[in-house]
Amino acid sequence: MGITNKKGGYGFLIGWIVMLGDLLCINLFFLVLFKYYGYIFFYDKHSLIEFFLLINLSYYVTKHIIPANISSNIVFFDKIVQRAVSFISVLMLIFITGVTLFGVVSPKWYEWAICYLALCFFYSLWHVIFRIVLKSYRQSGHNYKRVVIVGGGLNGLDIMHEFASSVYGYKVCGLFDDNEELKKTQPLYVGKISKVEQFCIDNEIDEIYCTLPGNQEPKILKLLNFSEKNMIRFYLVPEFYKYIKRKLVLNFLRSTPIIEIRTEPLQSFSNRLLKRAFDIVFSLIVLVTVFPLVYLICGLLIKLESPGPILFKQQRTGLHGKIFTCYKFRSMKLNKEANLLTTVKTDPRITRIGNFMRKTSIDELPQFINVLVGDMSVVGPRPHMIKQTEIYNKLIDTFMIRHLIKPGVTGWAQISGYRGEIKTVEQMEGRFKHDVWYLENWSFILDLKIIFVTAFKVVFGDEDAY
Repeated sequence: MGITNKKGGYGFLIGWIVMLGDLLCINLFFLVLFKYYGYIFFYDKHSLIEFFLLINLSYYVTKHIIPANISSNIVFFDKIVQRAVSFISVLMLIFITGVTLFGVVSPKWYEWAICYLALCFFYSLWHVIFRIVLKSYRQSGHNYKRVVIVGGGLNGLDIMHEFASSVYGYKVCGLFDDNEELKKTQPLYVGKISKVEQFCIDNEIDEIYCTLPGNQEPKILKLLNFSEKNMIRFYLVPEFYKYIKRKLVLNFLRSTPIIEIRTEPLQSFSNRLLKRAFDIVFSLIVLVTVFPLVYLICGLLIKLESPGPILFKQQRTGLHGKIFTCYKFRSMKLNKEANLLTTVKTDPRITRIGNFMRKTSIDELPQFINVLVGDMSVVGPRPHMIKQTEIYNKLIDTFMIRHLIKPGVTGWAQISGYRGEIKTVEQMEGRFKHDVWYLENWSFILDLKIIFVTAFKVVFGDEDAY
């Protein structure tokens, strides 16, 4: 008997809904622009028609270069925004080239820039809202994929539990294994592996996840051939998943497959160039606008309250473990323990102006000098004192991995509750895991998110800042 209910729902319409929503969003945006700023953009009604023909043609061209990915079963919001921004960037490039060639419109460059940023925002917002609605739709029992799991070992049970707690549109219809004892503990156990093929045909299964060990090659090959003949997608879960549970990358050395145990987006030259360009522009803006005034005011107050320099210089661990001089506004009285002891709550060494600067993160502003010269980035793992690095490197085996990228003025760990004093090894491991997660999942949009959250916490306060 087949498994009932709304497997596809109205899933066949999702692609059309996304495309129509895209066209509505883009055309409505420019219609509003025309209504209020038409005198800037258009010469006459004739140019308006050409304008909308060009923008819609640009959309269809861009759609084939950067296809939408918001209806996939698993896709995260930062990736949705990143793809949306990439889409609008390419669309605007094609569109501006077209209108320039045909002489349809004549805005200035800064008007194009404002138009581009606004369209990025509204297009990304539409995609995020659609994704939230789609997840809710799937969570209510519609538009899901039917899957079976072959192999009842640890890997198979892990995959089954992942799907059971997922809101991404999967439904586990059965677990198959030759160990019939599993039916006592696993409600989804259907039977032996020999029953998989008929079950998949009877129940219109979409995907097979095979977690059988490599020594069962004949069974694996039989399932693979069956899935391809019946247009069922086949996924093989490797045995090493039991002890390496992270995102992996498959490459080839000629015909030999090689698995990288860690993805690093910043290994790409284009990503490093983008991050460095942003660091230079952002740090220059801060150093030219905010920093001089803050330096004069805070510098005067620092000098009035305690003797010593305005800037505090400290050796810290940077990219690839190299030592660099990190700059901060001095927030403590001069003391011999500055390079040995970390700051604690109600630290007697902190001055009154220092306490204010630390709570508002003003003391970190000079680090934009480090960013400009290339020792640091705006976003990255926070740099530690050399003594801290030596201690935690002994306690955490892979601790130095966090130094594969430049340290940052702010970071993913800092906005996730791991700012300030670290009292236990467990807290340090938590910070370390967040730093490695950032290393493996970097994107420009993620950097912008971290900067935004950091700014929000600076304005509204952060209980971990002291």
